Amino acid sequence: MKFAVSYSTPYYGVDPDKLMAYAQHAEDCGFESLYLPEHIVLYPGAMVGRFELPPSLPYFDPLDCLSFVAAATRRILLGTGVLLLPYHHPVVLAKRLATIDVLSKGRMRLLTVGLGALPGEARAVGVDFSTRGRRADEAIDVMRLLWAGGEDGVSFAGEFFTFDNLCQFPKPYGVTHLPIHIGGSSRAAARRAGRRGDGYFPGGALDPNERAIQMDLARSTAVEAGRSPETLEYTRSGSIDMTVEQVEAFAAQGVTHIVVGATATEPDRQREEMSAFAQRFALLEHLPS
Repeated sequence: MKFAVSYSTPYYGVDPDKLMAYAQHAEDCGFESLYLPEHIVLYPGAMVGRFELPPSLPYFDPLDCLSFVAAATRRILLGTGVLLLPYHHPVVLAKRLATIDVLSKGRMRLLTVGLGALPGEARAVGVDFSTRGRRADEAIDVMRLLWAGGEDGVSFAGEFFTFDNLCQFPKPYGVTHLPIHIGGSSRAAARRAGRRGDGYFPGGALDPNERAIQMDLARSTAVEAGRSPETLEYTRSGSIDMTVEQVEAFAAQGVTHIVVGATATEPDRQREEMSAFAQRFALLEHLPS
């Protein structure tokens, strides 16, 4: 089991010193990775499910933020939960991700992408909300093609993106492509994970039966696509006070990564919560030597 910690700027605030200290302490505690969420814009009345998002919530750009974190840390992996993939041009995004991966010496390895749930956010960036699933599928294919391509260039002809003989360097650090995990709370997201993802990170509002159905669907779709379901990683959100028994129950369901977040907003208390979690699960003892 791998453990990650999240940093929510809408909840913790946007003080760069607090963010840096949080990330450094997470690394010192032995957490594998740090995750950040994304919203590009909000607006009055924006609803996610039954919850209205206050339009003044301060969301950092997650990739700029992770680049900042990478410069202040040495080991911790960098993740998003989730990056709204249809709202980014994949040619530009592939370059940004490879740049962060090279500058961090191979730590941009837990990219989790989703479709977004706010129609107004899609309109703001010129994306037809109804096409965002197909657009995301194409974007994944485009990025992997660019990362793997050589000096002769690569070409792509799709519904949303078309280009001929493009070369994009530098490549990700020591790999042919960066892992892309799929986030979401729908069976369509589970199928996308099976067809194209390196992992699945289902939303936290699913009941246990639907959660099991979706993970089974991701694995069976992987088989249908000629991919190995055993390589599909399974990420779940957890709580900073979760018990060993709760983690063991997650492990029995095939979970490979758990993402937790401090409940406190005050830095000293955040450090106490992370330290207690790290001690409870002996995180430092499981770091690679």
